[in-house]
Amino acid sequence: MTEPIYVLATLTIKPGSMEALRGPALACIEGTRKEKGCISYDLFVSATDPDTLVFVERWKTREDLTAHSQEPHLVAWREASTPHLAARKVEIIHPDKVETL
Repeated sequence: MTEPIYVLATLTIKPGSMEALRGPALACIEGTRKEKGCISYDLFVSATDPDTLVFVERWKTREDLTAHSQEPHLVAWREASTPHLAARKVEIIHPDKVETL
């Protein structure tokens, strides 16, 4: 069995944006958890900075993660969140390397 792929997506949102993002984030989480290859998909808010959000994801394969990027609920999340983002960092953690986007 192959080891899962982990993703840490850290988003810094503009102050006051949380309420506008809550609904789109919940829809994205709900849709993603139903996708092929999704082991877990959770969103956390920093305990020290309410404008820092972190998606923590586990995928069976890199191919499953790649397919996720084209899903309608993720596309909708990107469209809804883009006006509210100040910064974004995505780390894809493989058993033998880390990709940073």
